[in-house]
Amino acid sequence: MPKYPIPGPRARSVQQGPQGQRARRAAPPPVGGRGWRILVLVLLIVTFGEVAAVQQATFRELPADGWRLVTDGVMGGVSRGTLTAEEIDGRRCLALRGRVSTENNGGFIQLALDLDDALRDATAYDGIRLDVIGNAESYNVHLRTADLWLPWQSYRASFTAPESWSSVFLPFDGFEPYKTGAELRLDRLRRIGIVAIGRDFDADVCIGSVALRHRAE
Repeated sequence: MPKYPIPGPRARSVQQGPQGQRARRAAPPPVGGRGWRILVLVLLIVTFGEVAAVQQATFRELPADGWRLVTDGVMGGVSRGTLTAEEIDGRRCLALRGRVSTENNGGFIQLALDLDDALRDATAYDGIRLDVIGNAESYNVHLRTADLWLPWQSYRASFTAPESWSSVFLPFDGFEPYKTGAELRLDRLRRIGIVAIGRDFDADVCIGSVALRHRAE
């Protein structure tokens, strides 16, 4: 009859130290110990660093220079405004101030930026973020594209300028066409305006930054 070997105990390799003693694996730091706390701290630093990098990459800041003042005087209105570089609560900003008047078919003052070629195609973005402080009045953001010819045409969204620094986000799909039947085409963007408009009031709004938000992948 064929004989089958009886399985015996498996041989175990024993690592010997320099003095013939068994080598032992380093034990993990005990939970709650100093080593454990250091490990948790390192993981938190790495995690928050990655989150901050993602958040920073989410927005594209528009240039701080190139903004100009536009009033209804170009259309015969009598509104008056100023545009100044200031510092409010330790933050630099552009301040749009003045008196909006609806006399003579007017009624606006505006902080406007004509976009360069690199920003005229905004299809990679889903909205605009403003860092803003003001007098708790309502203001507009106006978008103009290459499809608009008349000066009063635009795509509009409103926001309230809070009395302390805050971030306001306006999604592009929330902008409404004004006196145009053309749809908003983000690949033909030409100008962004921050506008005090539509009623008699004192405008006082300061913009710390304007940024476009990248679409989520």
